[in-house]
Amino acid sequence: QVQLVESGGGLVQAGDSLRLSCAASGRTFSNYAMAWFRQAPGKEREFVATISSGGGRTGYTDSVKGRFTISRDNAKNTMYLQMNSLKPEDTAVYYCAAGRAFSVRLTSGYDYWGQGTQVTVSS
Repeated sequence: QVQLVESGGGLVQAGDSLRLSCAASGRTFSNYAMAWFRQAPGKEREFVATISSGGGRTGYTDSVKGRFTISRDNAKNTMYLQMNSLKPEDTAVYYCAAGRAFSVRLTSGYDYWGQGTQVTVSS
């Protein structure tokens, strides 16, 4: 029903910024809450940020508060993650996800996933 494709990852230095994008297919994008997760080598996939279906509410994991901003443009079927003041510990594959309930922070709360985009932050 929903296909998600991430883009915008890359190699940057600590302190730099990146903006990730998640493009969704279908005509029901605005019905879904969305989230970003990330997974570093050897670690479990972890929650990063979430946004309600209309974009009015957001939530973040503590480690990215004040640095990352999640947003969405439902007219363009696209979600974004603006990442500022990047740190080496932000290095991971970042995944876009879609689900029915806002503020769910478990992977089991999301029905659709993108393929991931690599973010590497050097020191």
